[in-house]
Amino acid sequence: MGNILHIISSARGDASNSILLGNRIVERLQQRNPDKEVVVNNVAGQSWQWLHKELVDAYRTPSAALTSEQQALLEASDTTIAQMQEADIIVIGVPLYNFNLPAPLKAWVDHIVRPGKTVNYQDGGFVGQLTGKKVYLAIASNGIYSEGPMRPYDFAEPYLRYVLGFVGITDITTYRIEGAGLSATKETAVEKGLTSVEAI
Repeated sequence: MGNILHIISSARGDASNSILLGNRIVERLQQRNPDKEVVVNNVAGQSWQWLHKELVDAYRTPSAALTSEQQALLEASDTTIAQMQEADIIVIGVPLYNFNLPAPLKAWVDHIVRPGKTVNYQDGGFVGQLTGKKVYLAIASNGIYSEGPMRPYDFAEPYLRYVLGFVGITDITTYRIEGAGLSATKETAVEKGLTSVEAI
C-alpha cells in the first residue's frame, strides 16, 4: 500500500497558509487512512539543479550509458520520482507567488517529468506513467482566484493540472485559503479554507 507524500514549497515556514492547509489535508487523510506513512518533501529547503544542458543531456541518455557524473546529476530527480512512485496520495502545497508557482516547486516539477521514467512518447503522443494516484492541491493566496475577476490570473492550478496529467495523474482536487490579504475576507479566509477540507 502506498504512502502519503506531502510536498511543501513555501518559504514562509510557520507563517505559511499553504503549509497550514496542506497539514490539515494530511491530518484528514491520516484519519481516514491511519495505516499510511506520511513522507514530507520540503522542496523550498533544497538547492535544486535548474534545467541546464548537462542535466537535460543526462535525462536523454539511456540508463546503461550514463556516466558517473550524469548519475550524480540525476540523484535528486531519481529520489523525487521514487517518492512519487511509492505514494498513492500526494498533497502539494502551493503558495501563489506572482500568479504562479514558487521557483522551487517548478524545479521539483522539472525533476519529475522525465522521458522514459514518468512519461513515454509514442505514436506522436504521450503516455504518463504515474497512474492510479490521487493529488490534493493546497493553494494559498492573498487575493481570490477561484472565482471573480482575478480567476484568469491564477496560472498555478491550470499548469499543475496539465503537467500532472502529462505524467499520468488526473484525479486532482483543489482546496484553497484565499483572500487572506483582502480587508473584506482576511478575518475569515483561513478558517474557511481549513473548514473546506472536512469534505475529504
